[in-house]
Amino acid sequence: MEAKSTYNLRLLGLEIVGIIVGLLFLVPFYFVIVNSMKTFGEILINSSSLPSSLNFSNYVKVWDIMKFPKAFLNSLLITVFSNLGLVVISSMAAYRLVRRPSRFNNLVFLAFVAAMVIPFQSIMIPLVRVASEVGLMDSIPGLVVCYFGFGVSLNVFLYHGFIKSIPMEIEESATVDGCTPYGVFWKIVFPLLKPMTVTIILLNSLWIWNDFLLPMLVLNSPDLRTIPLTTYSFFGQYTKQWDLALAALVLGVLPIVIFFLAMQRHIIEGITAGSVKG
Repeated sequence: MEAKSTYNLRLLGLEIVGIIVGLLFLVPFYFVIVNSMKTFGEILINSSSLPSSLNFSNYVKVWDIMKFPKAFLNSLLITVFSNLGLVVISSMAAYRLVRRPSRFNNLVFLAFVAAMVIPFQSIMIPLVRVASEVGLMDSIPGLVVCYFGFGVSLNVFLYHGFIKSIPMEIEESATVDGCTPYGVFWKIVFPLLKPMTVTIILLNSLWIWNDFLLPMLVLNSPDLRTIPLTTYSFFGQYTKQWDLALAALVLGVLPIVIFFLAMQRHIIEGITAGSVKG
């Protein structure tokens, strides 16, 4: 009989260190939430203290100034349609690269992997020029297309590893039963990709929802601004409205935090499953 692991001082020390590190990561959230309920004067006097009273007037002002429902809708549309396109394009591309191995497909996959290490700042000026030439500037569909280009590399990489774990015999059986190649993918393979699909949607949503630089470059009209762009409007050249800006941050982050907490268990499940190869 194997000896059971005992709780010792080493494990206790690791737990204490883990708790301290966790608390350190929560400190910024404390400052944001607490100071979002204070007046500007209270923030300047003592930003670390609790508010004297629960004051939600900042949230009411921000809701009107930001036109929050409009900004929320813009962010939601961009995130949803970007995710839909990335999932469809990336899953089909990865399936083709895995199931039709060739020197050309291997080079294509290497190109996807290499594209992951290219920093956005090095290509943002050419991106703006190209987007302007093809009519993608200042439109939500144009921004979604840009996200297709930047997100497809990582998505193909993740799907590529996951599809390798799916037995070929399942697809061969479906083909023998008369299923077309597209039917094999959409009816057999794609449902098996659910853990990785959920993981990719979560990672893409966190990135796209909170992204600031790409929407700032592509979107110019005030009516098309996302939540990060509208939040930036509280930081001017001479004044910084910290009381309103922090309330705006809470409103902007809250939806994606709720979504992440509800779906986070699928991240480890999807990545772990993708690491197992058949």
